[in-house]
Amino acid sequence: MRARPRQEVTFTIECSGNTGLPWFTGGIGNATWAGTPLAPVLQEAGILDGGIEVVFWGSDSGIVMVRGSNFREPFGRGMSLADAMSPDNLLCYEMNGAPLPTNHGFPLRLIAPGWYGIANVKWLRRIEILNTRLENRFMGRDYVTIREEQVGGTTLSRFTSVGRALLKSAPAKVTSNAGTYQIMGAAWGAPIARVDVRIDGGPWQPATIEPREGDGFAWTLWSLEWSKPSPGVHAITSRAVDTEGHLQPAMDDPRIANKRTYWESNGQITRRVRIVPSTS
Repeated sequence: MRARPRQEVTFTIECSGNTGLPWFTGGIGNATWAGTPLAPVLQEAGILDGGIEVVFWGSDSGIVMVRGSNFREPFGRGMSLADAMSPDNLLCYEMNGAPLPTNHGFPLRLIAPGWYGIANVKWLRRIEILNTRLENRFMGRDYVTIREEQVGGTTLSRFTSVGRALLKSAPAKVTSNAGTYQIMGAAWGAPIARVDVRIDGGPWQPATIEPREGDGFAWTLWSLEWSKPSPGVHAITSRAVDTEGHLQPAMDDPRIANKRTYWESNGQITRRVRIVPSTS
């Protein structure tokens, strides 16, 4: 792999379960990844006419129970051949200019910019092209989002496998300097056009967006000046808008409220901060 053409991408990877449960926060990180493009490797290997699914097998495996019987199942995730052939996908061996750490997939992993973390297979062992769709624990039984929908007056549960990352933002911290406060955060999941911030249920205010990094796969940092907040606890909410006009949904939006699993939770995040009176 190191003898092949080298390519870099700065990409923010988020676990698809991040913020889906009250205690699961911080499952996200930004890094510069380096490796070789996946598509030429597949082309050189030779893709048969019937191939429709590219499966990435990791070296990790575990025991799963199916209908009362135990099986050892290797970790594997698949994507369509068209998705796999994206020029953005890399077979990576470096992270931030150094060899991949073990917990990030050493010696080789897939980096699929724009997809949730589960698709970015670590400890890559084998790539296989199938003439059928992959059905295994990590495609059809786990990492599956379940939403209830009304169809013809009947409530149906729709199951979809976790896939591409969704538009999202979050307030990260509040800083103060000589009585001046600043709210800072990040937005990701799509090219960001705007971030709005609301304090204590008040009007939405436009945040200041920092210049975008890389090819649009890295998070966008933003900030908002907060003038003279009163002492006590305050609620800060952010929402992102992408360059196509899509708005990060509120928590009561049906896309979030009708979801019965915690995967792909991209609803607006509210953080609470306490302002302490100055003692100077």
